[in-house]
Amino acid sequence: MVILDESPEAEKALFFAARRAAKTGGGVRIVAPIPPAEFVQWSGVQATMEEEARQRAEALAMGLAGTLMQESGIRPIITVKTGKPIPIIREILEEDDSIAALVLGAAVGGAPGPLIAHFASAESGKMPCPIMIVPGSLSNEEIERLS
Repeated sequence: MVILDESPEAEKALFFAARRAAKTGGGVRIVAPIPPAEFVQWSGVQATMEEEARQRAEALAMGLAGTLMQESGIRPIITVKTGKPIPIIREILEEDDSIAALVLGAAVGGAPGPLIAHFASAESGKMPCPIMIVPGSLSNEEIERLS
């Protein structure tokens, strides 16, 4: 399972997961969480903002899924959900016991993102699957070799 957003490190994580799945005969599940929109006084404006965020997430996931299918022949399962990412990830992990790993991408610089900080800390000992953190600095050739 790969968590997808618009960051370059998320694409690295997806590439790693796809290469690993192709080599092990597994599959890939792409989860694109959409953070809830901040409250806007006019509900029509808020609904439009939420729909635009959903469409962006779906377009990103579908575009990368197409690339994944071309490169590895794997047809991913795509889940787009609105809500806070950590509860969404927990819920999916609880529901789907076929998930063999949670694959997260790490940014090249700065502190770990909120997902890595959460799942690689005290939560890691309670996870139903391994956590794989893919450094954003790896080239596709390095990811190919390591997967």
